[in-house]
Amino acid sequence: EENPSAGSAMTPVGCYVHFPWCVRKCPYCDFNSHPLRGDLDASGYLAALQADFAGEAERFGNRPVDTVYFGGGTPSLFPPEVFKTLLGLMPDAVEITMEANPGAVEHGDFHGYREAGVTRISLGAQSFDASQLAGLGRIHGRADTAAAVDRVKDAGFTSFNIDLMYGLPNQSVEDAMHDLECAIRLVPPHLSWYQLTIEPKTEFARRPPTGLPDSDLAADIEAAGLEVLARHGYGRYEVSAFARDGQECRHNLNYWRFGDYMGVGAGAHGKFTVDGTIWRTVKSAQPRLYMRCPTETAVNEVATADLPGEFMMNALRLIDGVDIDAFTPATGLPVDVVRAVRTELVSWGLMHEDRLALTARGLQHLDAIVARFVEP
Repeated sequence: EENPSAGSAMTPVGCYVHFPWCVRKCPYCDFNSHPLRGDLDASGYLAALQADFAGEAERFGNRPVDTVYFGGGTPSLFPPEVFKTLLGLMPDAVEITMEANPGAVEHGDFHGYREAGVTRISLGAQSFDASQLAGLGRIHGRADTAAAVDRVKDAGFTSFNIDLMYGLPNQSVEDAMHDLECAIRLVPPHLSWYQLTIEPKTEFARRPPTGLPDSDLAADIEAAGLEVLARHGYGRYEVSAFARDGQECRHNLNYWRFGDYMGVGAGAHGKFTVDGTIWRTVKSAQPRLYMRCPTETAVNEVATADLPGEFMMNALRLIDGVDIDAFTPATGLPVDVVRAVRTELVSWGLMHEDRLALTARGLQHLDAIVARFVEP
């Protein structure tokens, strides 16, 4: 299995580019996003991103960038010209994803983004139920998602994703399956289907919604959904990611395999490897401060004791996991450092013996299992 994390001069890296503005901050969102007030300074932010990328490219030894992910916030608030300019800096990129909200494509149709070089669209649908969308603070309706998918297809995109949540307030198994069937009828090559979680420092954390499912109901919804997705030809390759016909997201696979990636933009995080030492980068989260000094970057070495947990936190999300032999090149540590925990998990039927991967039962206890590798 190819290991993308060795960090050689020619090993490609991913590049995540963050766009921090949105029309409205959703109450469940813990991403670095800020409601847009006044005019969008697209040219000013583009200049900051260009300077930031130049600094990161030097830090990464000018390694080729093969996947790009434009996330947010709402990247589609920016005109196609911004993306065309940025992609001109990354000529080796073969998979270029842009997030868009169905109700917030502000710069014409998707043809412009396709012509700018974007190859893949990720639409944040979250639900197809009007009352749930209102409770989630979304600015679009059910019909808007279907219309956005039509525009994506009309623009010539053959690769796109729909984001969908389950475990919403007062949602039954039947309600969740109706949402899933609505998404499947739009025939997305890729689906991200994940449970609503209450994250710290969000509006939902301050004022939790009533009617959230208990663990038994959430498990029933997940089991029913996995059956529906499999029946419609969606292969589960990561805990919450499902794809048809080889449409897995290469950019995200790089994260889960512990590969290196640049982080460009306000609040963006990155990871790079130099001579076996792994470093994390992070940029200022406040857009105003970031634009004032876009090359200012906090760079921190990942402690040796933290590496097993960080590696497993990513790799074990993959349904097939990774080869055991991938651990040492990715972390610089002998696989013996995780042998005792692995042996125990294998004996309990939670982990496969021949690779770093969880069994179906193990996936149900992912967080607790990762914690075993994080503990000293």
